[in-house]
Amino acid sequence: MADNSIANPALVRSAPRASVRQVAVLAALASTGTLATNILLPSLPQIGRSLDVSTATVTSSITVFLAAFAIGQLAVGPISDRYGRFLPVVIGFTVFIAGSIWCGLATDLSNLLFGRVVQAFGACATSVLSRAIARDLFSGEALARTLALIMIAMAAAPGFSPLLGGALDHYFGWRSEFAFVAVFAAVAAIAYATQLGETHRGVRTPLAPRSIATTYLKLTVDHRFVIPATTVSLILGSLFALFSAAPRVLIEGLQFSPIGLGIFFAGTVIIVFAAGMIATRLSARFGLQRPIQAGLLLTTIGGIALVLVGLSHGGFLPFLGSISVFLLGMGIVNPLGTAQALSPFGANAGAASALLGFWQMLGASFGVWMAATIFSDATVALGVVLAFGSTLALIVYQFRANTAVA
Repeated sequence: MADNSIANPALVRSAPRASVRQVAVLAALASTGTLATNILLPSLPQIGRSLDVSTATVTSSITVFLAAFAIGQLAVGPISDRYGRFLPVVIGFTVFIAGSIWCGLATDLSNLLFGRVVQAFGACATSVLSRAIARDLFSGEALARTLALIMIAMAAAPGFSPLLGGALDHYFGWRSEFAFVAVFAAVAAIAYATQLGETHRGVRTPLAPRSIATTYLKLTVDHRFVIPATTVSLILGSLFALFSAAPRVLIEGLQFSPIGLGIFFAGTVIIVFAAGMIATRLSARFGLQRPIQAGLLLTTIGGIALVLVGLSHGGFLPFLGSISVFLLGMGIVNPLGTAQALSPFGANAGAASALLGFWQMLGASFGVWMAATIFSDATVALGVVLAFGSTLALIVYQFRANTAVA
């Protein structure tokens, strides 16, 4: 068989732009975990009634998923740096499918949570390695552009999945959502195996506990990684808080239907699309640092505005306006901050992506927990999480600006 880097032009590292095929496959890998969470959002109240628990309690299925997702990535990254990307991705899809089937058959909360943990351990492999694969293929501005395009493409699945989930719930019940994500994962696995395959062609790092710990420690104390990684993690934590709190705000508070909630999330995709396009243009003209700072200002303004909306008991339009400003900033910060965190670490792209994903999912699980517990008013709670996370991210990132890192 011919060398894949020649037989498959998608694997040629010098290619200046990502192909549609690359973006589609990497977006499928990256979006599997988020899809598995977002498709359930319209069904959280129905799942609670079916399992005889409250909607807030069912939210724990998101929290445990994110926590397991975070922990699993720490192992997946170093494994992929030692043995390559292909085997961990394929195993990850297989585990995810098994967890989805378990969730679909669950008759109580305990079994649902167990299935969600299995799902998360599978999805973490595909998500963390989507970034590592992108780093295998690209670097610098090309990596930033590719990550932005992946974000634009993958936003369609998590953005439209609540609408799909609402429709599936309406016609077939909430269990059909787990069947859908299992089929999605199977198709994505086939696409990955046939279109990309192995991309890690550099030096393989040893798989030893001391070596892994040393790699993670070096990343943790390297300001080139830790500042943008912390920044992105805080913003992603706020985003997942939005995912989890939206059903309480819109379905329970504003009497939206599950399909109406899905339409809301589908509409937010337009904002993410716009932000991704803006991010690619800004990074080409100004580099990464200045656009990230501008995006953080937008997320902070959106979060503070949402607190005011909650305190004044504003309606849907003020809520939508505040969330739109936050999402616009998030869509700029996420791909550019990720590229900035990973670009200097090509030899350890898997470990760097794993540690970044670990921090992101820890931030996400903490954001989901805070949005569900700190205030009884869901809008105020969500606003506080967004405002606090964004303000802290802005302060953290300022340390990078002060050190004038290129």
